[in-house]
Parts: sequence; structure tokens; C-alpha cells
Amino acid sequence: MDVYDLFSSCRKGDICRVRYLVEQRDVDLNVRDKWDSTPLYYACLCGHEELVEYLLASGAKCEANTFDGERCMYGSLSDSVRRLIKDYKCVSVRAMQRNDFNYFLHMLLEQGQHSDVKFLVHGQIFTAHRCVLSARSDYFTDMFQTKWEGKNLITLKHPLVNPAAFGAILQYFYTGRMDIDISLLDDSRRLAKQCKMADLIEELEKKCKQLYEFVSNKPICVKVLSLEPRSCQLQEDMAQLAKSALPTGRRAGFDELPFNKLENFQSYPDICFIVDGYNFLCHKAFFCGRSDYFKALLEDHFSEGGRLQSQPSTPVITLHNISHEIFIHVMYYIYTDDTELTTENAFDVLCVADMYLLPGLKSLCGKTLAKTICEDNVLYMWKTAKLFRLSRLEDHCTEFMARIIERLVEQDEFAEIIREDAESLEERHENDSVPLVDDIRYHITNNVQTYSLIAQAVVLLTALFTTLASVV
Repeated sequence: MDVYDLFSSCRKGDICRVRYLVEQRDVDLNVRDKWDSTPLYYACLCGHEELVEYLLASGAKCEANTFDGERCMYGSLSDSVRRLIKDYKCVSVRAMQRNDFNYFLHMLLEQGQHSDVKFLVHGQIFTAHRCVLSARSDYFTDMFQTKWEGKNLITLKHPLVNPAAFGAILQYFYTGRMDIDISLLDDSRRLAKQCKMADLIEELEKKCKQLYEFVSNKPICVKVLSLEPRSCQLQEDMAQLAKSALPTGRRAGFDELPFNKLENFQSYPDICFIVDGYNFLCHKAFFCGRSDYFKALLEDHFSEGGRLQSQPSTPVITLHNISHEIFIHVMYYIYTDDTELTTENAFDVLCVADMYLLPGLKSLCGKTLAKTICEDNVLYMWKTAKLFRLSRLEDHCTEFMARIIERLVEQDEFAEIIREDAESLEERHENDSVPLVDDIRYHITNNVQTYSLIAQAVVLLTALFTTLASVV
């Protein structure tokens, strides 16, 4: 419903509603409907200049000379919107950070932190990670175990291997995205065929067909072909690294993903975590890149650990105050940006995610906890959301409070929460508002359009403000 609301609000130009959906409900700005259109496209099509500016600033993708960029430009209702699109150059770092996992994968490739292999392609160096390439490609899995075994520098001398096309292939391996100049399509197809990437070849053909159908008979020029990650294939491939890191006795039955090649899969771990006596063979690139806690632990306090007897080159760190069951959930999140949470373990994972500085995992826990909100626990859930700074869970709680406000105002605990929320404001004056009361009032009055709903809202607001007056 939130996604439908986003598209509808963009067509209407309701920037307040869009801002609420993006900032409070965490709706993906670059989601696509069944016509392959984005919210930004509809905002451009309907000429909502202020909304277009907000969407671009918040991370909507619309690079110049790409299919999406040219489509938004061509479909814009007014010249002022076209100028906005034209001035928009590329995806900013701020925009990419809206999706932490994609940003992490992008930086992992770009900076090459903890890389263990380099490719020399006609004078150009590309740093990479064996674990990522092996997880994403059977071809690289085989080559690292045969022809390239033990090599840290691999030279590709074939004259048909174009460095720019090779870089685009690496981008696809790491991020699921691919941005390639139209003139290099044949080189990219050739490399994809060599790497036995049938899915990529199919995606390229589909995107080319879509592009040619769009540009025919239109005065536009698309120079860059961009592929967006459309499926969970990237996460499934990265999940192989998580599953290979599991202790042998803990691999069966944790998930239902297909791992047919896991028996012959070499993940090239470079760090061992001991949790509850179990050895987890992991990768510093993922743990340091995803968590500042692990970055400090592995880079600043490395001397405190030992070495793995079976693999003397692999350092060992023992983690305390966490069970191996909870660590498995943390590990899967670090590798895939997702994990299997239940209402029973969500709070325990939340506490660990807060300790390990994993805000994305905290948000996943918040989504799971939001499903359990009821009249008996809504106040506790709201306190939990405030404590762990889970804005979306807090919003779900206040939305639920608005629906039961007539019964809620009769509870002493609710009055006490309002009092504490008011006292938390520094230098509060008598006429200042209370954040919790404001949030509940917003949900009571939101989308009130009929006389009967207005009358009902007045009754609810009266009950709310009577409670506010009695405690503040």
C-alpha cells in the first residue's frame, strides 16, 4: 500500500505525503510499477517541479544519457522540469547511501579494501576479491582452483578483452548494476559469454530491445546502457559466502536457498570468529565494510587474537556476550542485507545489531516487531523504538495509538509517557508541543475528508488534549 501511495502522491504532486513515505516509511524511491516507470517519471510527466527537485535530492536515479534519464527528460511536462533533469549529473554519494548494501558493494569494488587478487588488463589494474567473484561466477570458481590458483596478480593479455568492458563486468558481479557505453556492448557480450553469464547476456538483450523501441522516432540520444538489479540473485550468491562460513554442524536447515555447488565451493576466508565454541570462517572485507564496530575490532585490536591451527594464516577473534544462533542472523545480514527474523528472536537481534553498529539490521528488527503491535504492547514498543532510534517502528506505534486513543487515554502509563516526552524537551515552554502528541494528532487528522470523519477526529483530539492538559 505504501508503494501504491507513493506513485499516487507523485502523480498528484503531494510533496508532503511523498516526504512522509520516504523519510518515515522508508519506501524505495526507485521502485518500478508494471509499466517499468518510477515515481520520478510520473512527477516529471505531471510537471511537479518542487517534487522532482526533492526526489532527485533524495536519491531518485536519473543519470544523463541513460534510458531512465532520457525518458524523464522526454516525458517532462514543462521546460523548468527538463532543466532540473538536465542539470542532474549522476547519482551522488548521499543518494547511494540511502541503500547501505548497494553503497557498501559499490565501495568494496571501488576502494578494494582487503582485496586478495588483482587483474592486469592491457596496462589497467583492477582490484577484486576471490570470494565475491567465486560466489557470483562458476567460471571464476573454476579458474581460481585451476589456472589461477595461488596467483595474486592475473594478467589478461587477449586483444579482445577491453578494459572498460571488464570493469563493467566487475561492476555487475559486485553490485548487480552495469553501466556501459553503447559502443562497448559487443565487448561486454563477448566477456559475458566467456564468463558463462547467460543471465547477463539475456538482460543485455532485453535492455537493448527496450532501448531501441523507446528511441525510435524520438529526438533523443542514449549513450549509456544501464542495468539495474531486478532479482534476489545477487543476495542468493552472496548468501553462499555466509553459508560456507557456518560451522559444519550448523549448515543444515538454516535456510531454503539452493546451494548446489557449496560442496566444491572455496570461499577464501581471512578471519575466524569463535562464538560459543563454534568457528565461523568469514571475510574481513564484509565485516569491516558493513560495521564500524568490526572495523575497529579487526583493524585496531588485531594483536589480541590468535591464529587458526588448521589455517595458520587466518587470524582468530573470540566474540563474547552473543550466542551462535544470534551471530548467524548477524552474519547473514552482513553478507546479504537480509536475515530470517521471527517475533521471538527479533528483540535479541536488535540489541546485538545496536552493539555492532548495524542500523540496517536494526531496521529489519523494527519491521518484524511492528507486526506484533497490539493494544497490550504498543506503549512498550514505542519506548523500544525511541530507545533504539527506530523511526519507522515509532511511526507504526503512533499510528496504532491514534486508532485506540479513546481507550489509551484512560491508562496511567500513557499519561506518564506523555509527561516524560514533554520533560525530555530542553527549555520547553508552556505553549510548546509534545512530539508524541503531535505524531498521534497527525495520524488522527490524516486523510480526513468527510463530515463524519471530521466529527470523529474532533472527539479523538479532544480526548488526547484532555490527557495532555492533565499531565503537562
